[in-house]
Amino acid sequence: MVSKNRIHRRLAAVGSLAVLASVPALTGAAGATGSPATAARTITLNDTGHLRETSHKNFYLNFSGQATGSVAGTLYLHLHVLGLNRFTAEVSVYPHGSSLSGTASGSYRNTGPSATFSGSLTVSRGTGGYSHAHGSGISFSGAIQRSGGATTVHVNGHLSV
Repeated sequence: MVSKNRIHRRLAAVGSLAVLASVPALTGAAGATGSPATAARTITLNDTGHLRETSHKNFYLNFSGQATGSVAGTLYLHLHVLGLNRFTAEVSVYPHGSSLSGTASGSYRNTGPSATFSGSLTVSRGTGGYSHAHGSGISFSGAIQRSGGATTVHVNGHLSV
């Protein structure tokens, strides 16, 4: 049986994971041009991420996994649980020799055998083909299973590259 604190931590992590999932999707769509000298363009995000907890200490949780959709990429999430239903997170995605990173915040809610979450993501940094990537107000949602901590994240919004 998983403790309530552990469940709250996992739920908070799920929100962060969602953020990570959105970043790879953003990078995948942006990677099509490949040149940082190209004119800025907007990418529509509609992606899914699958993550797992890799470590935790107190109210700090770490996750990693894969994002699918526009482009596959490895994502990492560093989550900080701020209270009973709020969290912040740092998200990093590494697609095809590039990277995207940003911050997210949101809330979660316990709903029986799982917890649902929602919030927003801001992409502020990138390297390689995504060196000019930025976006804010990118929505994410998802669920984390209390038993085992499997997490699914959905990301929707727009990113400028």
